[in-house]
Amino acid sequence: MDQGVNYYIPASALAVALVVKLPALLRGWRVPMVRTVNALLLMACAGLTFSAPPTITVVNRLTGVSNFSAPLVYSILCVYSCSALVMMENWRADSRHQEGSRRRVRRWMLAYGLVVVAIIGCFVLGEAPDERLRDFDTYYSTTPYIREMIVLYLLAHIVAACATTVFSWKWALDIAQEARKDTASTEVACLRAGLVILVVGFGMSLLFGVVKLTGVLTHSELLNEGVAPFVSLAALVAAAGFLVPVFGPRLIGRVLRPWRTYRALAPLRQVVEHHGPAADQPVFLELPWYAGPEQRLVHRVTSIQDCMLRLRPYFDDDVRADASRQAEGGGADEAAAAAAGFATMLRAAAAARVRGEKSEAGTSSRAALALREAESVHRDLVERISRTLRHIPEPAVRHRAEADA
Repeated sequence: MDQGVNYYIPASALAVALVVKLPALLRGWRVPMVRTVNALLLMACAGLTFSAPPTITVVNRLTGVSNFSAPLVYSILCVYSCSALVMMENWRADSRHQEGSRRRVRRWMLAYGLVVVAIIGCFVLGEAPDERLRDFDTYYSTTPYIREMIVLYLLAHIVAACATTVFSWKWALDIAQEARKDTASTEVACLRAGLVILVVGFGMSLLFGVVKLTGVLTHSELLNEGVAPFVSLAALVAAAGFLVPVFGPRLIGRVLRPWRTYRALAPLRQVVEHHGPAADQPVFLELPWYAGPEQRLVHRVTSIQDCMLRLRPYFDDDVRADASRQAEGGGADEAAAAAAGFATMLRAAAAARVRGEKSEAGTSSRAALALREAESVHRDLVERISRTLRHIPEPAVRHRAEADA
């Protein structure tokens, strides 16, 4: 089993990804893109599993044919290469070029189907009586028909790796040029990142094929052993490249971004929260330990709104206006100046609440109205205010509030 760890660990990772995508496969079986992604993951997982020396031994024993695993693994990897090419075609195909894309997909499938048939035929015609678990390629590199089978598989692998590498690189450059014209969305950014990862993964696969072919032609066992780790690593990197555009936007939108905003709102929550007697505290339902970032963010925003409503009688619009003007005089833009004004006012209001000094009804109402108007103009105002609070020391604000009083 130790001999297969380098194969079984990445295969397990790919199997987990395949299980995660299984619901999407069941829902969207009719969509070519969905089928191709799952076929790619399945073939990558199968290729790594059946390439492991322990699996090779088991397969050869079960079939009773020495080196039966060789054409089996070669065929699986050819199907994987074809799946990668079909995946790229389906991925970039649009409504204007779907017919051309379908023709290319059929040609790729026909070509690699013929390669698989030729691999099986060469193995049947050749003789490979000695079981080889690790050096089958170099050991039988001079055996008639077996030699042709090995070279055929490697050439098919190199063609697919080269085509997908070039395709991914060109598409990544096109997306980069489009992104310079306008702000790239999360989906576009994840697509570009996935393509860059694919370039690395397919580039490693291409390097593996070239070095492996060189080792076969020169009968070098050193080259054969040296590139063995590239197989599993290249498959993992390529699979990650396909999965990043699929799961990346959801991960960013539902986990990373809410969690970042949740953390950013911590200073604001700390300032507006009342630390007086328990009877004066607002009651909030406690979140369960398994609550996700989105649920935690909603809970924090709700609690901040409630606390700010209770802090409203202590708002002082004059403090806000003065701080905003000072920020503008210091070169801050409109949004930053507004955030500085409200952050200063909230610090002052929290200090006034501790002293028990409410503001006049008129100035607190003007401040509340200014806050609503600013929120309608600047969508990220609350987060800006929270970030600005980190740079406003509380003692200084208290002194200013006392001077204003």
